[in-house]
Amino acid sequence: MSNRPEPDHGRIRVYTRQGFSNRRLKSLEGYMRDRATVLLDRMVDAGSPAEYVAALAFPLPAEIVFRFIGFPPEDDALIKSWCANRRAFSWGKPTPEQQVEIAQGMVDYWRYCRDFVAERRDRRTDDFTSELLDAHDADPDPSNGTGISYREVESVIYGFSFAGHDPVTALLCNTLLCLLPRRAQWAELCADPSLAAAAVEETLRFESSQISWRRITTQDTTLGGVDLPAGTRLYLNFASANHQPDVFDDPDTFDIHRDKASRHISFGKGIHFCLGNGLARMEARIALELLSQRLPSLRLAPDQELSYFPNITFRGPDTLHLEWDA
Repeated sequence: MSNRPEPDHGRIRVYTRQGFSNRRLKSLEGYMRDRATVLLDRMVDAGSPAEYVAALAFPLPAEIVFRFIGFPPEDDALIKSWCANRRAFSWGKPTPEQQVEIAQGMVDYWRYCRDFVAERRDRRTDDFTSELLDAHDADPDPSNGTGISYREVESVIYGFSFAGHDPVTALLCNTLLCLLPRRAQWAELCADPSLAAAAVEETLRFESSQISWRRITTQDTTLGGVDLPAGTRLYLNFASANHQPDVFDDPDTFDIHRDKASRHISFGKGIHFCLGNGLARMEARIALELLSQRLPSLRLAPDQELSYFPNITFRGPDTLHLEWDA
């Protein structure tokens, strides 16, 4: 859906947007907080230092979006591995041999999603997949301009199971990379956890976990004085836009009290604005609230070298080592 133009994009988006209703988000918030608490307890019990990606930032977003879709918990690790392969295939620079291996994994991933949708077709529950199938049953013919096909349901599930967690893992890490070195702002958050939402917005602006996207012009146009014929391939740099000095005062300073930090475009803009933005914001806010109240002495482990998966769009560390006082 993310690459489909109108009118198909708008037609499909009607059904996917309904899945992100306030009712469903609220129903997930309690589960989200409970799971984050369990993961944090395990991290604390294991003692300082801890590797945050493995302890919480990796498993939490995957569990949330997979429960949202309806995938069974026992398949989490397998699905997550397929999602990483898809990221490398679409946004990295794999060798020809790696491309073959990754393509096979993507085929297995697609088949898993198709089998899961087929299983839900015969046994509905209260999840996003079942809602899409209900919508398909009610209006299965897209040719009338309003329906959603069965194949489109499969494709939406395939796409959401990737997009709904990998960038969120990066966001959970980037919030700490921005906050923990700035001890005064971290102390403010510890004293007032209601600042967590503002801290998430400023992180999304300052250190976007998804820094770009691709588009193709549909007609001849001129952008910034540059003539672009129809069919021109564009690379849209969200990170640069989020640091525009004519939009944000002192844009290279991280400030959780920034006015209108939410004017960032880290979730895109217009008809393709990210459907899961509310879910991502909620996960990052809850994680910050819990960490700041449980571990006010939390800090980045010294002398660690951050590494990043080699790609042109998603930005978050592979590992993040944290320390705290006993």
